[in-house]
Amino acid sequence: MTPEVQLSGTAGTAADVRDTPSIDELHDTIQRIAANVEQVLVGKPEVVRVALVTMLAEGHLLLEDVPGVGKTSLAKALARSIDCTVSRIQFTPDLLPSDITGVSIYNRQSESFEFRPGPVFANIIVGDEINRASPKTQSALLECMEENQVTVDGETYPLRAPFMVIATQNPIEMEGTYALPEAQRDRFTTRVSIGYPDAKAELAMVDEHAGHDPLRDLRPVANAAEVQELLRAVRQVHLSTRIRRYVIDLVTATRQLPELRLGASPRSTLQLVRAARAQAALSGRRFVIPDDVQAIAIPVLAHRLVLTSEARAARRSATDLVRQLLTRIPVPRGDSERG
Repeated sequence: MTPEVQLSGTAGTAADVRDTPSIDELHDTIQRIAANVEQVLVGKPEVVRVALVTMLAEGHLLLEDVPGVGKTSLAKALARSIDCTVSRIQFTPDLLPSDITGVSIYNRQSESFEFRPGPVFANIIVGDEINRASPKTQSALLECMEENQVTVDGETYPLRAPFMVIATQNPIEMEGTYALPEAQRDRFTTRVSIGYPDAKAELAMVDEHAGHDPLRDLRPVANAAEVQELLRAVRQVHLSTRIRRYVIDLVTATRQLPELRLGASPRSTLQLVRAARAQAALSGRRFVIPDDVQAIAIPVLAHRLVLTSEARAARRSATDLVRQLLTRIPVPRGDSERG
């Protein structure tokens, strides 16, 4: 019999679940979370949008950029905006898989092994500098991210929903980094780069943040039960047959590009659909339109594509290739809500 790992937190039970919230209620809750996060990450509304879409799509977020642009601050701000269990994992070269998943320890009094849960047993996992750990340790998250469970010593332990991994990484050109394996990258629903702020945003950041840390004053504006309700509402967003075919045409096209050694996987098709539903709900609609797919296609698809050596030598990028496909693939016309 598989033991159940008990977690503290505010995740709701079946008795706590109310009727599915309306799109207006969903939009109001998400706007509160967005405003809370933007108190910390100034001048980056598009980055915050992708992070919220990822959460609503029940996915995982990869933040990749140079040091000092706010990757960890964004991850911590999103985690603190929701009153739920949060764990932070600082990835280092000597980190072991058991440091993430947990370990079974022999209890002499009971003469049996007891499982001690690792930091992965939380609603939101903040993984800082994930590509500074060895590939073996990175792979400890594969089962967690795909199946919402952990297997240790032949025993499987479920992870409580909602479950989201927000990982940061530095570019692979930086010293002391390991490239994430393709299988690991494919499990991240979206990847986003924060980039440097413009002069106006950086001036506002200096004025507001130079004297204190905004994370200290951040308070939750939603809880795990509310997030669960949001996820249920997003699952009910209508996706027409035309939009489904459009998504499949877009993903299939990546597998036919001569510049790519590896195109997008079938998993990316499912995650692009979920992200499009989330984008529609974020925009206050109960149905998906082509604009929703296009708004999230680059964050969902680009990091999964592997360029050929010739394409890299020609300085092509996966982002440019996805952007070109968005202009080439015919956009479905007509009433998307009716399909």
